[in-house]
Amino acid sequence: MKINIKQRFKNKTFVVSLITLVLATIYQILGMFEIVPKVSEDTLTSGLMLVVNLLSALGILVDPTTEGLSDSKRALTYGTAEDERRVDENDEGAK
Repeated sequence: MKINIKQRFKNKTFVVSLITLVLATIYQILGMFEIVPKVSEDTLTSGLMLVVNLLSALGILVDPTTEGLSDSKRALTYGTAEDERRVDENDEGAK
């Protein structure tokens, strides 16, 4: 099985899912040994979900093809006269 770890870590949704998995696994292992951490799993999960919701609201998690808060130059043209997709659709319709 071949996995491109570097590419997976570029996907923000994968990173959030991995963090959630690690958090749940740690608490399950601690529970097996009856170790009770000072901070509850619910508190950490709520904090993580708050961060995820904030990132989603900003559009960072929704579009993994762009970095940061800004849209790509092409995405900024969507719905305008400069929309490259509209040109592509018109070309296909003429064929």
